Amino acid sequence: MRKINILFTLLFVSFSMYAQGTWTLDKAHTKIGFNVTHMVIAEVEGTFNDFDGSIVSNSEDFAGSDITFTAKTASIETHNERRNTHLKSADFFDVEKYPELTFKGKLVKDGGKYKLRGDLTIHGTTKKVDFDVTYGGTIDTGHGHKAGFKISGKVNRLEYGLSWDSKIPSGEFVVADEVEIICKIEANKA
Repeated sequence: MRKINILFTLLFVSFSMYAQGTWTLDKAHTKIGFNVTHMVIAEVEGTFNDFDGSIVSNSEDFAGSDITFTAKTASIETHNERRNTHLKSADFFDVEKYPELTFKGKLVKDGGKYKLRGDLTIHGTTKKVDFDVTYGGTIDTGHGHKAGFKISGKVNRLEYGLSWDSKIPSGEFVVADEVEIICKIEANKA
């Protein structure tokens, strides 16, 4: 009986320490994406392909983790070179003047649901944001530990100074003000 108690204690201790520590983004299995309505009738998707981030966790379920993230604005990709060039220009991200967008905040767990709360800086402007997070869990791959998350939310691009716009003949704007953020994260324990 004593051996079983010791075994359960060791399993509990090792599980509770599983998520604790520093995690880095697995760039090959992470997508930093966005969607924006185009001409009222469709959506355009995009990603940032050059990014870095970390999660510093002191709890077994990542609650209260410190999150930092940086993306190079020149790495924006929408699968249309003309649009990419326009988004990099002073009309939007102005990548020469503002080469990075950043996030710094915390992963908050409230009633079993996760939120990512913190400061998002785009185009030299910092705003508080609150994104929904789905925690996919952790796994031991045999070569290390991985954790998975999906982050979603919305930001108003005008609040960050990304104010270029044009109207179509019916009066609607070409690019919507609201941008949907969708990030699929796979992290490796350092």
